Amino acid sequence: MRGNAVQTQTIHPKITEVLTGTFKVPAAEILPESTMDSLEMDSLAVAEFAVIIKETLGVTADSEKLYKDATLADITAFIDAAVDGEAAGSAVPVSNTR
Repeated sequence: MRGNAVQTQTIHPKITEVLTGTFKVPAAEILPESTMDSLEMDSLAVAEFAVIIKETLGVTADSEKLYKDATLADITAFIDAAVDGEAAGSAVPVSNTR
């Protein structure tokens, strides 16, 4: 992987901003295949993350689903689709490759 140039293309910039700024996750750990669990985000932190994403981007997601199953790439795909109006009312997509 070529570092941040590739990451910003595959991870929504707001995710990186929130994780590094609010939750102090090291930027080097924010990878497309990372999960909230692998970033040591507990359920309360994930719920707060979901609220921040809703407030800043207007995207609602089930924090329990984010915590248990989705990679950052999955969450990014969901956010991108929701912002584009394609994911209204749908659940966060979950990778089956884990």
